[in-house]
This record gives sequence, structure tokens and C-alpha cells, in this order.
Amino acid sequence: MSKIVAANVIAGAHKVYEKTRKRFEQAVQKYGQKQEIAFPNTGYYLPVIYGILGFPVKNLGDAGLVLDRSEQLLPPLVREKTHLPYLGPVLDAGMATLFNFEILEAIRYLEDPDFYLPAEDPTDDKLWLGAADDIILRKRGVEFVDGTAPGFAAIVGSAPTKEIAADMALELQKKNLYVFMAANHNGTSFSQQLKDAGVQIGWPTRLVPFGPDISSAIFAVGFATRAALSFGGIQPGDFRKVLIYNKDRVFAFVLALGDVSDEWYAAAAGAINYGFPTIADTPIPQILPTGVCTYEHVVSNIPHKDIVAKAIEVRGLKVTVTEVPVPVAYGPAFEGERIRGDDIHMEAGGGKTTGVELTVMKDMNEIEDGEIELVGPDLKDIKPGTRLPIGIYVEVAGRKMQSDFEPILERQIHHLINYAQGLMHIGQRDIAWVRIGKGAVEKGFSLKHIGSILHAKYHQDFGAVLDKVKVTIFTEQEKCDELLKKAKESYEVRDSRVQGMKDEDENTYFSCTLCQSFAPTHVCVVTPERAGLCGAYNWLDCKASNEINPTGPNQPIEKGKVLDERLGQWEGVNDFVSKASRGKVVGCSAYSIMESPMTSCGCFECIAAVLPVANGIMSVDRDYKGMTPCGMKFTTLAGSAGGGNVTPGFVGHSKLYIVSDKFVSAEGGIKRMVWLPKNLKEMLRDKINAQGEKLGISNMADRIADETVGVTEDEIMQFLQEKEHPALSMESIIG
Repeated sequence: MSKIVAANVIAGAHKVYEKTRKRFEQAVQKYGQKQEIAFPNTGYYLPVIYGILGFPVKNLGDAGLVLDRSEQLLPPLVREKTHLPYLGPVLDAGMATLFNFEILEAIRYLEDPDFYLPAEDPTDDKLWLGAADDIILRKRGVEFVDGTAPGFAAIVGSAPTKEIAADMALELQKKNLYVFMAANHNGTSFSQQLKDAGVQIGWPTRLVPFGPDISSAIFAVGFATRAALSFGGIQPGDFRKVLIYNKDRVFAFVLALGDVSDEWYAAAAGAINYGFPTIADTPIPQILPTGVCTYEHVVSNIPHKDIVAKAIEVRGLKVTVTEVPVPVAYGPAFEGERIRGDDIHMEAGGGKTTGVELTVMKDMNEIEDGEIELVGPDLKDIKPGTRLPIGIYVEVAGRKMQSDFEPILERQIHHLINYAQGLMHIGQRDIAWVRIGKGAVEKGFSLKHIGSILHAKYHQDFGAVLDKVKVTIFTEQEKCDELLKKAKESYEVRDSRVQGMKDEDENTYFSCTLCQSFAPTHVCVVTPERAGLCGAYNWLDCKASNEINPTGPNQPIEKGKVLDERLGQWEGVNDFVSKASRGKVVGCSAYSIMESPMTSCGCFECIAAVLPVANGIMSVDRDYKGMTPCGMKFTTLAGSAGGGNVTPGFVGHSKLYIVSDKFVSAEGGIKRMVWLPKNLKEMLRDKINAQGEKLGISNMADRIADETVGVTEDEIMQFLQEKEHPALSMESIIG
């Protein structure tokens, strides 16, 4: 390899180490060795150090031990007359740099806790978001799991102009990639350039401004490391598996924009350990032979118009982009875009006007494929800021179409509209909320283009079951009211159909292995009364998915012989789980939290945990950030129970599963629920009370403690006793 590259990497690693050592000693002098340090709201400590070394850095004293380890990794500086042809010492120097970056950023959090904004979106005053907490990791990790985010680009530095930066960001978004931004060049950052160009940045648009320094790039590597630990089920310290997982599963690359300093060289070497190549716009020395990365390690002097395509080629990333006939950019990267204030051209629904959506099945001879009709005023007919009612009526027909598929297709309207740049869609059914931005209208977007989107994507995604799609958009109040009445009748029929289904009435369940790309041993068994852990797939959804894609992640499972009715174990299910997990999980109990509970992937909406003192269970959803009576926050629980693990006493589940007849029924069901976050309890209050009534218990929701009562078992016990909670008089849950 190039002597110049080796010299720059190693020199940069030494500089970073010396800077970190100095900052560390100053911090110890000021705060002491026992001062706690951490990235906020994560159960992974300093994740790169934790993932690679298996060492949890909890305080400054721990950081000092890691600094000593990083010093040992540093090779001697390259002498002028000595050629260093080996990649190994360069990679060691790069890994030492990553460790030191994490310590630097942890000290920054200690000394200036308000430097980074703990949110998903920057504000006018604060641009930098810093380390992603575990809630963001799991929320965004789903997109890496289901393929809507094939990888990420880590951009350091800045483009020559804000226009070039905006063009590059848009190209990366169109390819559905996340963009993690750090460092600056000549005092300007890529993040600031996007902001100056009027581009919306933040986690929802996949353009994430981590920080202003090269050390902030560690947040991207940390995100990748946590993906391996959380979704891959890899144990901390198993560095080889962590690095291989990232090379094979997390498709990332570095775009170095501007003059590459020694510290940048060292950071790039650290990324190469993970299989992440660097592509630069300057003529730096290259590392072209393959080895650690899939193809080349460093490629340089690439024109800005070609740099994204070149990076994708070098990383070996396969990107599938479907063209949709609309005059705006289209793809999942735009799903989180927000249209606000003066940017709004039209707003509909959201409680301000009528907003309703309905997808219905028709006979083949009733509709004409591709027909798109608008009834009422279009965007060009109204003034900016106008509010209109909206009704989106989709009629589909196909020889394999079934009425059970209607809600599955209808639910996709939310995502499919949101994928268009300049459109915002929230909610579904009769609580839909649509905003269309001025920029989209200026590019020629019409309300009929909503029909174009749905026609194209329904055919692409559901072509196996439908042959014709007709879309009608209503913006006249009378027509919207007529559609609303029809829709409510349809919703009622659908809901009663799903609610009436029982596990005992079906001989076939379905698997969901969508998350196995991140959690290889996880197998979700979806039954009529137990939806997938993520809450996004119920039994009917999986049935539809299997019809649409017979070789996909939702496979039919014949229950077979009943092994244990109380636990929910069947011979056919156990055989399938064993095979699908490659023998890692020999069986599972659908209805138990104590005996062979189902594996948990990391995408779960909630985690339930046993509380021995209260003789019951608690459950916490990912929206609740506080402490819980089991002594762990959601993030820590997720790190323990996720990754495809079988963890007796803990189980991941959907929110609505709490009010299912089968919810931990082996241990007594809802009667065991002693603690829930208040917001979750209130959301489910009526259904919780209804479940309690079935079991002869009145006002069940009022008997369940929440954080306003306490967040330890001792704190909630008096409340449970006063409320005569049924769990206190049941047999011991732990046997």
C-alpha cells in the first residue's frame, strides 16, 4: 500500500491520541476518576469501545484504561527512509483513533451537556444532534431491516458550493440512503450547506447532522456497531463478528469532501476496519487492492457529479430505485419530510377538514386500469395556504384479489404518498392529514399525481394479487362526506372480522423473518390473536404478504400436534422455528413470558418484564424514556432482550397484544399487569377494562400503577395493595 497513506494515517492517529490524552487529563483533574461519562439514553455505553473490546466505559477511570489500550495499538511513526507496505498497522492506528474519538465526544458531553440537541430535528439555534439514542436506533433500524434503507453515507467536510451539496444529498436520498454528516472544510460543513440551501435536515429526512468535528464521525460508526449488537445478536467484545457483520450487512461508505488532514486519514482507516471504503473528491493516494473492504479501500479524485455512483459501486451496494411518474423526487428518504408554515400550499384533513381514505375490491369488469379522476379543485386552482377536504378512493381488481387484502393495501397509502418530495401524510382511514408544499406545486405537482403514485406502486408492490387500479381524488365537501360514510361502514366490517378471529379456529399461523437480516436467530410467529412484535403485521397482513410473495418472509406454519395448550406450543410451530433459526431456537411458547418465550428482534413496540416482588409483570413502550420498576429503562431492556434472544422473564410484543385474550395467558394474562407507562395505559384504557371484565375484575386499568405512582417495585406495592390488584393473590409467577 502507499507509504504516504500509511504515514498520514499513523501521524493522524498519534495526533488524535495526544489530543485525547490531554483532554482526558484535564477532565480527570477537574472531575476525578469516578466521574460518570456516557452518551445519553443508550444501554451500549460508548458503543464502539463496548462492541469491539467488550468493555463498558462508565467513568473517566474506565476511559483511561481504554486510552492505555489505544496507545498500545499505535504503531511507530513512519520514518522517511522506511517503507511500510502492510495494512495491519494502519488498521490498528485507525481503530485506536475510533476509541479516542469516542472518549473525546464523551468528555464533550460531560463538559458541555447542551452542545448537542437531543432530538430528531435540528432547530434554528442548534444544528448538531450528536449520538443517536437507543429509541432512534430501533426506530430507524427497522428501515435497515426491511430494506427501505440499504445503507448510509458518512460525509465529512463540505462541497465546493451549497448547490453541489444539495444535489449530492438529493441523489443519496433518491437511493434511499441515510446521510450521516460530520466535520468541516475551510470552516464550512456539509450540514450547514444543506441548511443554507433550504434543504430540510434531520433524522426524518435521513440527512443527519452529527457534529462539527471529525471526532463527531464516531457517531456513525457507533450507530453501525450498535446495529450489530442490537439486531445481530452479537456479544460485546466479539470484535471479529461485529466487523464482519458490518461489512456484510450494514452497507456504508465515507465521502471525504475537501482537503484530507492526517486526522481524516486516521478516521478513514478506522472505517476500513468495518468494511467501509472512502471515496474522496481530492487527489489523495489510493488503496486499490481488495482485502478488508468488498472492493477498493480508498478511491480518490472523483468528480462530484459521479461521486455517489462511484461510492455505491465501490461499496458493492445494490440499490433498487423505481421511477414513479411524478414531477418531484420520490423515495422512502422523503417520508419524514415536514411541510410547515409558509411552505404549505394546501392542507387537508388532520381535524381541520375532512380527510378520508378507502381502498375497495371490485370485479374485473367494473373498473379501468390506470383511470385517475379528480373531482373538485386542483392545486393550481387555489391560493397558497388553502385548506380543502380530501377523499382518496382506490378501487382495485384482480383474479387473486381478496377482500381481506383491502386494509393491507389501504394502509400503504400513508407511506406511498409520503415518499414524494414536498408531500406530507399523517394518519390513515378517516384521520388522514395531507399537506402539499409550494415547492412541489412549482414543479408541476397536481392532486391527480397522487393517483399516479398509487397506481404505479400498487402494481409494483402488489402485482401478484391485483390487475387493475383506479384512483379518484375528491376535494368537494359533499363528495368527501359521501366517501366518509361509505368508509366508516367498511371499517366496521373489517374490524369485526379481525377482532372475531381466534387462534383455536385457524390451523395455519404465519412466520415473519423480515428482521433476520439484523437478528439472524429471530423468528416471529404471528397468530390471529398475536400480531408481530413491531405491531405492523397481523395474521391477515401476513396472509396477504404470502399471497403476494410466496417465497417472502411471511411463510405459512402448520400448527400440527398440540404439545402444551396452556403455554401455546405446537409441534409444527416448534419444527418451523428450529429450522428458520438454523437450530439456534428449538421451540417457543406463544402465551408465556416464563417458559421459552418467543425471541425478540429489537423492533418490538413494547417489552414486558416480570416483577417478582409484585408477583406480576410490567410492560414499557419505546416512547417512554423513564425508569421502570424492573430497574431498567426501555433502552437497556431492549439491549438485553433483543437480537433474537430467548430471555425468560422478558418478551417483546406489540401494544395491542396487551389487550389480547392470549397475552401471557399462561401466567394469567391481564390480571398480571401491575405497571404501565401512563400514556400507554390511557391509550388502552377501555380495552384493558374490557379484558378485566371478561375475567370478573372491574376497573382493571385503575388497578395498574404507572410512573405517577412510582418507578420501583417498593414504590408501587402500597398502591397495588390499596387497589386490591388481583396479581397479589395469585400463585407465584416465578414458581
